Order: sequence, then C-alpha cells, then structure tokens
Amino acid sequence: MTTGFTKRKGMEKEINIYKPYLKVSVEYKGGKTLNEIQNIDKPIYKLSSNENLLGSSPLALAAIMGNIENLNSYPDRTPQRLQNKLSEFYQGELSPNQFICGPSGSEVLELIIRAFMGEGLECLISNPAFLVYQMFSEKQGGIVKDIPLKEPDFGLDVDGLLNAITDKTRILFLTSPNNPTGSYIPEKELDRIVDSVPDHVIVVIDEVYFQFADAHDFCRPLKYVKQGKNVVGINSFSKAYGLAGLRMGYAYTTEKIADYVRQLSKPFLVNLLGLEAAIAALDDDQFIQETVELVQKEKQKIYNAFDRLKLHYWKTQGNFILTKPKMDASDFEDKMFQEGIMVRPVANFGAPGCVRITIGTAEANDAMIAALETIMK
Repeated sequence: MTTGFTKRKGMEKEINIYKPYLKVSVEYKGGKTLNEIQNIDKPIYKLSSNENLLGSSPLALAAIMGNIENLNSYPDRTPQRLQNKLSEFYQGELSPNQFICGPSGSEVLELIIRAFMGEGLECLISNPAFLVYQMFSEKQGGIVKDIPLKEPDFGLDVDGLLNAITDKTRILFLTSPNNPTGSYIPEKELDRIVDSVPDHVIVVIDEVYFQFADAHDFCRPLKYVKQGKNVVGINSFSKAYGLAGLRMGYAYTTEKIADYVRQLSKPFLVNLLGLEAAIAALDDDQFIQETVELVQKEKQKIYNAFDRLKLHYWKTQGNFILTKPKMDASDFEDKMFQEGIMVRPVANFGAPGCVRITIGTAEANDAMIAALETIMK
C-alpha cells in the first residue's frame, strides 16, 4: 500500500514524499457545459460562464479552417509569431519580448505564480475574486492574504492592501473589471498602488474583460508597463473574441519580467489552431465592436428589468451582472434552469448568496428576463 512515506533500512524516521500544500482548501468548480445537460426538451441559454453568445471571431474561424488539415504537424515551438502580432496590435508600444503567451489566461497566471511564489512567500488578493489566484498560489506553498473588497459596492481597500505588504510579499493580485462583481479600480487608486508598492512586489492586473469597460476613469495596466513598473497585465481570447474553447491567453509586462517567466514555458505550449486563431482574431475589429455594442445596449435593458422586478444587482464594467436574489442562490439557479436559463452562483468566489448572469444576445436576455418574471412572482 502506498502511504506517501519512505523508510530506508536503518532509518527510524519516515519521510513524507508528498507536498501537503498540493491538497489545497479551495477547489475551482466551473459552471456546467451544455454537453453535461441531458434530457432537456426546451431551448437552453447558457448565461453562466461569461462566454460570447455572438459566437467566435469570423477571422479566427477562417484561420482554423485554413489549418484544419495540418493537425498532423507540430505547432510552432514557441508562440513568437503571436508575440510579434501582439506587438503590432499594441501599435509598437510594447516589444514582442514583453509578451507571455499560453493556453488561456489562467495558464499564463500559473506561469507567473510559479515564477514568483514559493513556500512561505505571500500574495495578496481581494475577494470576491477569481478563485485561481488563491488556488494556484497555495499549490506553490504560498500564503494567501485576503483583503476583502469593501461593501456595499465592492471598492478596493487600498490602505488595507498596502498595509498588508511585508518583506515576504511577492504578488499583489488586482482585477479590473473584476469577476464576479463587475466593479473596477479607478485610475487614481491604481496610480497610488503602483507608486506605493516596494520593488520586491509584482502587481498582477487581470484585465480580461477590459473591452467592455466604459467608466471614464477606467485604466489599463498598459500605462504602468510602459513606465517600466513591475506590473503585469493578464488577457484572454475567451471573452470578447469568443474563443473560450481554444483556451488562449497572454500577458504583457517589462522585458525583464517576461524573459524570466518565459523560462518556465514548455516547447509547443500553444496548440496549432489556438495560435492561428489568436493571431487572426487580433485583426477582427468589427467583431469586437459588434460584441461590445451588444453588451452595452443589452445591459441597460437588463438593468431596467431588474429594477422593475426589484432584483438587487450591481452595475457592471464586464459582460456579466452580479445579482443577489431574495431566495437561496442554489434554489435560484435551479429555478432558472427549469425555465431554460443557466446562471452561476458565486459563493466559491467569495460572494455568498450572489449569482452571476452573463449578458447574452437580445433573444437570450429576453428569455432570462421572462424566466425571472416567472420565478419571482
């Protein structure tokens, strides 16, 4: 029987060969996929995973079809061509060597965490937030300090974060726009944080929903990276570009940090179709514009409906809306599903009692509102 311990002849002490922190206290549980739904005889609208209900970038789809017969060949050994395209996409403000590419924004986050976190080192998060910051950091043996967002509007506790930094702190995780709250960090607050953190702290800003932000003082990490600050911006092709199934993402930062993190990257890390689709998608301005316009228009309709139905919610800078129904969140999820709508309770993100609803197409949103009218009678 395997015990996880070894004992050599003549040795009295058993040695544990397993790292205890790999069994972390939190587990990421994704929303159900449509393939998991069976025996349903009505249309189902999946508003639980913040996907793009318009579909995928047409330019990306064309690139996929153009390479479908090349699957017998290995992809590029490195994503250098995507790095070059990203530099062009950012109009030369960043060099190709400032990008880190990988199979999803989450995987890029894990590369960064592996690069800077370790046993006894600390990172700071602000819940409610994307669970992988905590999960991946703990799997490296790191100590996670949670400085919660402030109620009632999920503002960032800037003083709390800055006061929590010690000589063991390595990463400060920020998200703007934030999943699942839809809140953002105003530019003045970001300025203060970036200007105040010591040099041994990397500020990682997850901005995968940035295309949907329309606040006048919304600020991207690009500003600070161009200044040479120890800042990393995290991005994904899963949301606005509609490529969630391909799992493509990237980060940008200083050349020094990027060169360091890329040492952890494996050969052939990015698959062929994902690489070609991402490169093509960066040229699809029309699809992004259509996607953003849809979300901005539809969220106003949803706000109006929520107000009429007296459903508590928070206004959003993303393509989703956080709500707090008067019934139990799991019951709300079940009742909505019975009406053909998939939504996402987010207690495991640090928002107990709350439910996140993706902003979909006009048809999907109308169906969602009709479902709410039924279950809230």
